[in-house]
Amino acid sequence: QVQLVASGGGLVQPGGSLRLSCAASGSIFSRYTMGWYRQAPGKQRELVAFITTGGNTNYADSVKGRFTISRDNAKNTVYLEMNSLKPEDAAVYYCRATFGGINYWGQGTQVTVSS
Repeated sequence: QVQLVASGGGLVQPGGSLRLSCAASGSIFSRYTMGWYRQAPGKQRELVAFITTGGNTNYADSVKGRFTISRDNAKNTVYLEMNSLKPEDAAVYYCRATFGGINYWGQGTQVTVSS
């Protein structure tokens, strides 16, 4: 079973950037498809981006061209580089690992976009 710890959230002005990290432990990281999700107050949790074991990526339309997901299997870490942040990007961001049809969630990291 994998354990996930997300970090890197914070307060940023509109147009700014943040990089989130999610460190995994307890299992073979390279086996997992990794994803970032977010949940804003009063809204459902939504997919932001995911990256497969082979490095293929997929993004929500709302973040295409602004966010980049990547993984470093040597460091057991997945990243989410977020640029040109908008107020509507504000949410708690969660990382998720998927293997064999089972999902594992990390704790969230808060992203606030405000001037």
